[in-house]
Amino acid sequence: MTRVDFYLLPDVHADAKERFTCRLAYRAASAGQLVHLRCEESRVDALGELLWAYPPEQFLPHRRLSDGDTKAPVVLANAADEPTVTEVLINLGGDVPIFFPRFDRVSEIVLSSERDTGRERYRFYRDRGYPLFHHDLDEWE
Repeated sequence: MTRVDFYLLPDVHADAKERFTCRLAYRAASAGQLVHLRCEESRVDALGELLWAYPPEQFLPHRRLSDGDTKAPVVLANAADEPTVTEVLINLGGDVPIFFPRFDRVSEIVLSSERDTGRERYRFYRDRGYPLFHHDLDEWE
């Protein structure tokens, strides 16, 4: 069954959420896992640029899903794209995707300014019986 992790950040700005996403993707890829990073189409290119530069001392190969079958541990996709990997989903999309049960693990990152949305998603997964884990990250950077 899919494990769902909620990461609660004290920050209120979207750039903090994207920086934490890069760290989380790096950790998963370093552990040998393939990552499907789902975000809004308007953020795909910016997030791709950030993956090359953050954290500064790291390097994270990635590709857009539309690039085809190029090998990379992280696949950037817009919210409408169907995944090609099934290990880790980092969901930055505006909803819970219908394909989430295909993944071994789902990560939801919630800023303090998004707590209500985070609670709705938590209830969604909980009501369907998925194992939930909560990570309150006061100092993550």
